[in-house]
Formats: sequence, structure tokens, C-alpha cells
Amino acid sequence: MTTAVPPRPPAARSRPRRWAAAVARYVRAAPGSCLWLVILGLNTFAMVRMSPRMRRYFLFTHSTNLDQLRHHPIKVLITSAFWTETPSFFFWFLVFNLFLVPLERWLGTRRWLLVVVAAHVGATLVSEGVVNVLINTGALPERDAYALDIGVSYAVAGAVGMLTWFLARPLRWYYLGAATCFFVLLLISSWDFTNLGHITAFLIGVGCYPVGRGVPGGDRRPRWPLRGGGRDREKAVTTAQGATG
Repeated sequence: MTTAVPPRPPAARSRPRRWAAAVARYVRAAPGSCLWLVILGLNTFAMVRMSPRMRRYFLFTHSTNLDQLRHHPIKVLITSAFWTETPSFFFWFLVFNLFLVPLERWLGTRRWLLVVVAAHVGATLVSEGVVNVLINTGALPERDAYALDIGVSYAVAGAVGMLTWFLARPLRWYYLGAATCFFVLLLISSWDFTNLGHITAFLIGVGCYPVGRGVPGGDRRPRWPLRGGGRDREKAVTTAQGATG
């Protein structure tokens, strides 16, 4: 005698479909960020399987240092944003979903791309320009023209800056103050061209305010008001009690 297997309930059958639909909606809302993250993940997967010597040589050929900018400027300005010197996909997965995805969902892909490209290219040219000046004046050794300068961090720093205008006042100014302190302390703690590029990219992102002007949604507020929140809630409770009393 065989025992019939009870059919799965409709909710269990539809759960994978709901998850798939949620992922599809998420990707459609930020296709540029998701595609970028996939490419970065594939490149990271390939890089961890290289020998240390091969990895360093490969990263050098995609680096935006002075030597590569002199010989292959367009190539390295593009390809450097798809590799990372420290292969940690989980870290970049969190960073992308905290900054790049919300920015693209707010601005749309074309405006988002304008901000991240401006931050990546602008910060690279400023930081390497300073390195060039310091090498020519003798303040830095000639070998710094061949130092590794690669990764997506300049674009992320630009997104951090632009997200200032996604928030409503006064949270906007608290966020801007905290982010500014972070990049300033980063530069003070380790004075090098990379951290100079980070703070430059952040300032470029903040300066991209006109890109988001007129885009709906640039006034996101916290759940409770930051000023007078407790008093407002207390007043609302008192009013409700008086109305029901």
C-alpha cells in the first residue's frame, strides 16, 4: 500500500517565485550597480586564483598610475574601476548596496553614471597630478610613478558625497558632517595619494548637487523627526488621550 504525498501548500510553491520577482525588481531598479558588482565579483574570483607575482603584474597593467596614464589613459581610467587590489567581494557587496544602489535608484542610471564617472576620473587626475608635481619637485621618488592605483573606491566616495542631497534637512547636514570627518581623518591618518583621491572624489560627489536637482525623492526623512521628536510624540499622545477622554 502506497501513501500519497500531500501536495505542497500554495504559499510554499509561490515563495521561490516571490523571491525571484523581488530580486528582479531590485536589479531593474539599479541595473548599473548590479552589473558592475557582478563584473567586480568575477574579476575578484579570477584574481584570487593568480599567483602573487601574476596578480601584481596584472593589476599594474590596469592601474591609473602616472606611467599607465601617460601610455594608456583611456584604457586604465575605464578598466581600473573593475578591479580591486584587496579581493574581498563580501565587503564590496555591502558597500555597493549601501551607497551605489540607493544612489542609482534615486537618480536613475544615466545621472548615477555621470556622478560616479566624474568622481572616479576627477579624483584620479587630481591625485596623480599631485604625485606628478611632487615627483618633479623632488618631494617624492620617481618610483611613485609606478605605484598601484586601482579600484572602485573613488566612485564609491563620490556616491557617498552625492547621497548628501538624497536626505532631508537636518539629517542631511549630520550626514555631511560625519562623512566629511571620516574622509578628513582618513587623510590625516595616512597621507598618501589614494586618500587624497578619496576626499577629492567625495567633494566631487557633493559638488554634483545640480545633477539631482528636480529628481523626486531627494528629501528622505528619518522615521522620527531629529529635532523635537520626543516633544512632538508626547504632544500627539496627549492630544489623542484628550480626544478619547
